[in-house]
Amino acid sequence: MLVDSPPEPSAETAPAPPSRRAVRAVGLLVSLLTLVVVALASIAIGAKELSFGQVWHGLFEDTGTYGDAVVGERISRTLLGLLAGAALGLAGAVLQALTRNPLADPGLLGINAGASAAVVTAITYFGVTSLSGYVWFAFAGAAAVGALVWFLGGSRGATPVRLALAGTAISAALYGYLQAVMIMDGAALSRMRFWTVGSLASATDGTITQVLPFLAVGTVVALLLARPLNAMAMGDDTARALGADLNRTRVLSMAAATVLCGAATAACGPIVFVGLMVPHAVRSFTGPDLRWILPYATVLSPVLLLGADVVGRMVVRPAELQVGIVTAILGGPVFIFLVRRRRTAQL
Repeated sequence: MLVDSPPEPSAETAPAPPSRRAVRAVGLLVSLLTLVVVALASIAIGAKELSFGQVWHGLFEDTGTYGDAVVGERISRTLLGLLAGAALGLAGAVLQALTRNPLADPGLLGINAGASAAVVTAITYFGVTSLSGYVWFAFAGAAAVGALVWFLGGSRGATPVRLALAGTAISAALYGYLQAVMIMDGAALSRMRFWTVGSLASATDGTITQVLPFLAVGTVVALLLARPLNAMAMGDDTARALGADLNRTRVLSMAAATVLCGAATAACGPIVFVGLMVPHAVRSFTGPDLRWILPYATVLSPVLLLGADVVGRMVVRPAELQVGIVTAILGGPVFIFLVRRRRTAQL
C-alpha cells in the first residue's frame, strides 16, 4: 500500500517571517522586563546589600525590621527614578521630533535651565528649602523660558532651527546666572550643591505625590502627540495636507516638555543626557515612527537613570556618587560618538 508523502514546503505554505510590528512589540515587552529587573536591583543594592528574600519581605511582608525599613526608603527612591526617567526620556523624544534634530534633549530649548534658575532663586533669595515650596518655582521657570523661546523663535512662524537657537542662547545666559549666584553666596552653594548635580537620594513619598499629577498629565499629552509629530516629520506642507495643526502641535509639544522637565527637575535637580541618549538609541531599532519611539523612551529611560543610580551607589561605597554625575560621565562620550557618526554619515 502506497502512502502519500507529505507535501514539500513551498513559498505559500512556509511560515511567514515575523512582522516588524511583532518584533517591536516583543522588544517593548523585553524592555519592560528589563525595567523590572533594574528596579529590583535599585531596591536591593546600596550601602547595605539586601538579598532577594529581604527585598520580597520588605515589599510584601513589612514587619518593622531594619531590612524592611531600608526597602521602604529605597522604594521611594526607585519610584522617583522611574517617574523622572520616563519624564526626561519622553520629553527628549518629543523635543527631538519637534526640532527635527536627533541630537536634541530637554536642555536644548532651555527648559531645564529655566527650572534650575527658578529653583536656585527660590533657595537663595526666598529661603525655600522644601520641594513643596520650590516645585512651583520650577514650573514657573520652565514655563517662562518655554514661552520666551516660543516668542523668540517666531511664535506662529517658529521653525525648528529658530527654536533651537533661542533655547541655546537662553540656556547659556541662565547657567551663567546660576554660576554667579553660587560664587557670590557661599551658603547658597552649600545648600544647592547636591541639588544642582541631580540626585535621587532625597526622594520621599511626599515628593512622588507632589510631582505625580504633573508627570501624568505631561505623559498623556506627549503620547497623544505621536501622530501629528509623525506628520510634521514629513515637512510642514505634507503635514498640513494630512490635516495636522502645526501651531497646536508645537504649542502642545512645548507644554508637555515643559511640564515633564519642570516636574523632574524640581524633584531631582537637572539630570542631563537621559533625554538625548535613550530616544536616539531607540530610534535605531524602532525607526522614525513616534508611535513606537515614545513608548520605548518612556520604558527605557528609567532603565538608564536607575542603572546609573545603582552604579553611583557601588563605585564609592559606602558613600555614593550622585546620579546626575554618572549620567554626565556616561553621556559625554556617547554624545561625541553620536555627533561623529552623524557627521560621517553626512560626508
